[in-house]
Amino acid sequence: MRIVITGNMGYVGPLVLSRLREVQPGAELIGYDAGYFAHCLTGPSRFPESRADIQYFGDIRRVPPEIFRGVDAVVHLCAISNDPMGALFEDVTLDINHRASIDLAGKVKQAGVKKFVFASSCSVYGFAEGGPRREEDALNPLTAYAKSKVNTERDLALLASETFTVTCLRFATACGMSDRLRLDLVLNDFIAGAITSKRINILSDGTPWRPLIHVKDMARAIDWAVQRDHRDGGTCLTLNVGSDTWNYQVKDLAAAVAKLVPNVEVSINKDAQPDKRSYRVNFDKFSKLAQGFLPEVDLQTAVQDLRDALMAMKFDDPEFRTGEYIRLVTLKRLRESGQLTSNLEWKDRMDS
Repeated sequence: MRIVITGNMGYVGPLVLSRLREVQPGAELIGYDAGYFAHCLTGPSRFPESRADIQYFGDIRRVPPEIFRGVDAVVHLCAISNDPMGALFEDVTLDINHRASIDLAGKVKQAGVKKFVFASSCSVYGFAEGGPRREEDALNPLTAYAKSKVNTERDLALLASETFTVTCLRFATACGMSDRLRLDLVLNDFIAGAITSKRINILSDGTPWRPLIHVKDMARAIDWAVQRDHRDGGTCLTLNVGSDTWNYQVKDLAAAVAKLVPNVEVSINKDAQPDKRSYRVNFDKFSKLAQGFLPEVDLQTAVQDLRDALMAMKFDDPEFRTGEYIRLVTLKRLRESGQLTSNLEWKDRMDS
C-alpha cells in the first residue's frame, strides 16, 4: 500500500507516520510538507521523517500530480491550523485550507487514488448551546479556520464516488506530546504554564466547553479512515472524532493540571466577555463505526505524559508564548525575517 501524508511535518504528522509504520510495516509512506515548522523539534531520539520512505518539500498550492501515481490513499493534514493564524492570514487560510485542498483532491481522484482522508475540526460548531452537537446539527463556524473546514467538507462531498472514498474527520481539540510540539492548544498551554511559572491563566470565565483528543488517538482514527471501505459509512463520511468523556469546561482542564503539577495557582478572569467558542460534541457515530480504533488516552494520562516530557526536556521558559512552539509566532518570525512572503510562500523558492 502507498500512502501520501500532506502536512506530515506538523504537530499530528509525526504520530501518524509512527502509527502507520507500526501497523503497516510494508506500506510505502510518502510525506509532503512546506517545512514551516520543521525546526520545531522537541528532542526526539530520531528524526520523525525517517519513518517515511520518501519526503517531499513543497507548497500544497502547487503539488505535482505525479506524486499520486500508484498511490492508494491520501491523508490530508496540511492546513493553516488555528484561529489566531487564520485571523492574521485570513486570505491565505482560505486559499490553503479550502481552495488548495479541493484542487489537491481533484488531482488525487484523477490519479486513481481510492481514498482521501481529510483532517477537519469540531470548531465548525463554533458556539452551540444545548446538548452535544451531532454531525447532522447546524454548523456555526466563527473563524476563517472553521469556515475553511466547512467549505472543504462541502466540496469534497461533490467529489466522492464508489471509486473515490472521502472521510472527513472532525477532530476535537488536539492535545499531548509530539516530536513537533504545539503549545498554542488549551491543555498544552495550561501544562506549560504550570511547569514554567506555577500559574495557569484562564483568559475566559472558565465556563466554555471544549472536546479534546490526544494526538495518539488522532493517529488511530486516521489509521481507521485509511482502511475504511465505502460500504462502511458511505462514499463520503463526515464524523466527529473524539470521546464523550473528553467534553470538558476550560476550568475543569485547569483543575486537572493543577492536581498533577504541585503548587500551581489557577487564575480565572471572571470579568471576561463570554467566549463565543463553546460547544460540546457527540461522538456516537464514531464509536459505532470505528470499533478497535477508539480513543484510549484519558485526561490524567495526557497531562502526566506532557508534564513528564516537558520536564525531561528541562523546559523552563516562562515566556514560551513568544517562542517557537507557538505556530503563529513561528510564521510571523519567518515573515519578518524575509523568508516567507505575505502569501506564506518561501521567498528563496519564489526567487529561484
